Amino acid sequence: MMESGQPAILEVVNLGHSFVHNGVAEPVLRDLSFAVRPGELVCLIGRSGCGKSTLLNIVAGFLAPTHGCCLLDGECIDRPGPDRCVVFQEDALFPWLTVGENIVFGLRGNREARRRYQEEAERLLGLVGLAGYGDYLPKALSGGMKQRVALARVLIRSPRLLLMDEPFGALDAQTREEMQDLLLELSLRRQTMLFVTHDVQEAVALADRVLFLDRTTGSLGGQLAIDLERPRDREDERFQRHCARLYRWLRRSTICPP
Repeated sequence: MMESGQPAILEVVNLGHSFVHNGVAEPVLRDLSFAVRPGELVCLIGRSGCGKSTLLNIVAGFLAPTHGCCLLDGECIDRPGPDRCVVFQEDALFPWLTVGENIVFGLRGNREARRRYQEEAERLLGLVGLAGYGDYLPKALSGGMKQRVALARVLIRSPRLLLMDEPFGALDAQTREEMQDLLLELSLRRQTMLFVTHDVQEAVALADRVLFLDRTTGSLGGQLAIDLERPRDREDERFQRHCARLYRWLRRSTICPP
């Protein structure tokens, strides 16, 4: 749940991006502006090609915008940093490292710091429901378990902003709902998240606010505050009304921008 009255963690200001194809600049994002506040879980939805992943890559610092900017705590984002961590659809774990080694990989420090990292990795494994799996290799885990490890691997860095690019898209329905429940637990701990999904029901189940990227304009086509108590009942009439509104937005966005 977001912290009301707090300054924004993330500000996207007049953002635009174009890809060059055969010498011609093809715009994907145009004059996009919005903000994300502390503790807020914001979902991005939109049809394929609307620029959701492009936006996430710009916020992560992997891609420079054509114009406009993204500000994190008031500072312009111009490179990747540990204050922003990304969870992708593929877990990208190192198969030759144990679960525990994957979680602490890349963290540097002296012997005492490394010992604290190991202790924190064990705590996070408990948080994501994998207590006792620290010595396992990734090949021994299911897809859902691997995504839990991937989540623990970014949480150990205590990011200001967690970026998620359809992280549950490859999971079966039951595992996906379990991962959504885990994400909501993190939200209760005031973890700020920007979450990309194609799944309207997932967006309504998770988000404090849903942003719709309109493929026809390359900009924000609408935003919807989800004012439902948690946990959310997918059979509830109010839940279904929110879903129906988002489906209407998606249906109107059927033409690629010129």
